[in-house]
Amino acid sequence: MRRRSLGVVLPYWLDRPDLEALGIARQASARGFERLWLGEMATFDVFALATAVAGGTSIPRLTVGPLAVGVRSPVAIAMGAASVATLTGTHVDVALGASSPHIVSDWHGRSWSGNPRRTRESVAVLRELLGGKRAAFSGRHIRTRGFRLRQPQPDSMIGVAAFGPRMTEVAAETADEVVLNLVPPAHIAQVRASIDAFAEARGRPAPRLAVWVACSVEPGPATYRQLASQLAVYLRPPGYGEMFTELGFGDLVRQARATTGRRTLVEDIPPELPAAVGAIGSGAEVLRRIDAYFNAGADHIGLVPTTADDRDGAETLAFISEHAPDLVPGPTGAKRPVGGGGIRSISDGQR
Repeated sequence: MRRRSLGVVLPYWLDRPDLEALGIARQASARGFERLWLGEMATFDVFALATAVAGGTSIPRLTVGPLAVGVRSPVAIAMGAASVATLTGTHVDVALGASSPHIVSDWHGRSWSGNPRRTRESVAVLRELLGGKRAAFSGRHIRTRGFRLRQPQPDSMIGVAAFGPRMTEVAAETADEVVLNLVPPAHIAQVRASIDAFAEARGRPAPRLAVWVACSVEPGPATYRQLASQLAVYLRPPGYGEMFTELGFGDLVRQARATTGRRTLVEDIPPELPAAVGAIGSGAEVLRRIDAYFNAGADHIGLVPTTADDRDGAETLAFISEHAPDLVPGPTGAKRPVGGGGIRSISDGQR
């Protein structure tokens, strides 16, 4: 049986203060979460943020990414990860992904084409570099020669964000971990079956499966608006739009693809949409939902706490850590609720 674990994702909620990320990191550390995910959008350079988080918390494991393979080279990623690990003494893993045409092409002026092949080449080069070997690779998208890390990180895990069959195949055949975001448990089951089959066909161990799950215990109106504002961005892109259509929200997808801005969509997104791809509701409902993701085949859940009604996600992270002692070890010396078992026993007891 695979080891299950919970971590925390630093969200980039729209229209929220940039430094909120540090507050969430401190809450995750105080509650004993052992893994923190740090992505990159329009606020902080991810390696600078990781260094700040490592210096201000006691979280032992950071995962940087998913980073866009069309924007950062394997050398830049390896150097960034090794810099954070060496300067802070914190274990650093790396995740890669395609990102979006808007970020890759519009922001950075880079080509959006060939992402599955580019990702495959990036993983191959990055694994060599983190292992301490000198770069010597000439592929269709990646060409590098001569660089070698002064501080190799051979134990760093490499994840790949996968949405769609081609990227799923690349992730299953090359990565240590497949990363998903904004999907229902049923999608987890489909991907679990796919990556297991791909890995078996190549004669390699199946990678772990991680999913980011937006979570909120006892959400208020501001929280639902926060969730709707973020989801409005994902209704339009290919893949996500089709998934939301299958979940019964086709009218919203068509509206998103016909309109020019997310703000016009927010008022029309019902609470059922974030609930379909997250863990939202009462404490018992949130725990049962986390159970559902694990039972569908997830090995790791990165909790994405809402903050509109819950400063720094403190209450949600506290509740989950207190009711999942098997998955969140807790800070040294922390007291656990009497009688607390794993998520399954707690959620069963609160139905």
